[in-house]
Amino acid sequence: MRSCEFPNFFWQWISRKMGTRGSASLRVPPGAESSQLIFWLWQLVNLHGCTDTPRPIFVKILVAPDKFKGSLSAVAVAEAISAGFRRVWPEVEITHAPIADGGEGFADALRDALGGEWVTTRALDPIGREVDARYAWVESEKLAIIDMSETSGLWRLKPEELAPLQANTFGTGQLIRHATERGARKILVGLGGSATTDGGIGMAEALGYNFLTSDGEDLEPIPGNLLALIRVEAHNAIDLPEIIAACDVQNPLLGPRGTAHVFSPQKGAKEMDIVALEEGLLNLADVVANDLECDFRDTPGAGAAGGIAFGLLSFCRAKICSGFDLVADTLHLEDRIAACDLVVTGEGRIDGQTLEGKGPAGVAALARKHQKPVLAFAGSIADSPAVGSLFDALCAIIDEPVSLDAAMQRGAEFLERSAARAARTLRLGQRL
Repeated sequence: MRSCEFPNFFWQWISRKMGTRGSASLRVPPGAESSQLIFWLWQLVNLHGCTDTPRPIFVKILVAPDKFKGSLSAVAVAEAISAGFRRVWPEVEITHAPIADGGEGFADALRDALGGEWVTTRALDPIGREVDARYAWVESEKLAIIDMSETSGLWRLKPEELAPLQANTFGTGQLIRHATERGARKILVGLGGSATTDGGIGMAEALGYNFLTSDGEDLEPIPGNLLALIRVEAHNAIDLPEIIAACDVQNPLLGPRGTAHVFSPQKGAKEMDIVALEEGLLNLADVVANDLECDFRDTPGAGAAGGIAFGLLSFCRAKICSGFDLVADTLHLEDRIAACDLVVTGEGRIDGQTLEGKGPAGVAALARKHQKPVLAFAGSIADSPAVGSLFDALCAIIDEPVSLDAAMQRGAEFLERSAARAARTLRLGQRL
């Protein structure tokens, strides 16, 4: 994939936008590069007799990116793209709609959109260390928005600290409890980026549930102890408000597509660990079904974030919904796309996973629905026809030889420069 390509649909849209005269047709090769945009617009003016000053191609631009994982939040990505466009095109009207699919950055995106504030408290990380943690709060709605990765995320641990049989979600439960005691009427929990595979038992213990062994002793809520679980007691559990869990994976709790087999290896689990985790989660599901009279093991999405989705369903009576759909509805994203001229999105890497429901794919689908062109930026782009067909233009932001660590650290710089190059090309086309 070249660093910046404009497929045929893009050219066709510009032709419709500017209008043509006469019966001559323009033939633009598929995959034409950005430099050809200028020449094409020159042809349009000369061959079709458009002697008047061309109307602006893009007046209103909506910037709706996801995060660049490990480098920039979705909010920071939107700011960098806007800075690049405004550097060379100051008169353009730009609005932001940072998105998320339920993973990391979910709370930040919604806090930015809803005008919320951060609430900071102390909570435990995946291996029991006390850390500062925050969640978003919207006072007018008494709404709390929590990223489970804030306390229970992989980013909290160094590679040598990964502990698949010990890491738990107690800290996430502490955040839910804190928001509840603050008076939350609704809590949204973004799922993704977890360091845990505990089925949500750590979270549940923080909310007052008791997990017992055959001797009636309290069981430490870590995944390595799940096989010893005999009984769950809920008499100390606190009352909770409405909770909605946001995720965009469909994996069940158990089996070949379950959380242990699919996700735990990236959290440090070896072959024997995976077997132990699978057996432990199976026992948890059986005990929960018997004691709490509910069984969500086969529910699509129950395996999200190490099975905490299963825990939210079972212990909190939560609902699961698409993270992207929830964010899109909250941001009124479809209406905003319909009202703009160009949609700009992006994420750290655009590849086959992008096609599986992630934020930029959802943005592109809405843009196509309203016949709006969509430009995507990414740190890297897979050379795939399916990926290329999803967007009208793709721009890889790295423009010099650089290490991965440097690219991550300088993400905002590279992204702003790439956006400025794209804006310069489009603005020059106006002037021909």
